[in-house]
Amino acid sequence: MKHMTLSLLVLAAMTTAAQAACYADYKAKQDDPLRLHYGVVEVPGDCSVASASSYLRDRLAADGWELLEVMATFDDAGLEERRASAGDYYLRY
Repeated sequence: MKHMTLSLLVLAAMTTAAQAACYADYKAKQDDPLRLHYGVVEVPGDCSVASASSYLRDRLAADGWELLEVMATFDDAGLEERRASAGDYYLRY
């Protein structure tokens, strides 16, 4: 029984470690006057453009922004290189 419990704990730890963080970069706009922004967001769950789009659309709309495009999804390795470009919208939403 101890062996089985230990095996399950090891398996759970490996599964958690394998679920890397997921991020997406996107473009959004506001009208009247026209304002645009580029941002980076952490995406929960499935790491896909479709998942990022549905997660982000409502969050942006709450602040009066319209999602134009989710450009890509990526892991931690692509995060830092986008920080300067995203500015105030780096991990804001």
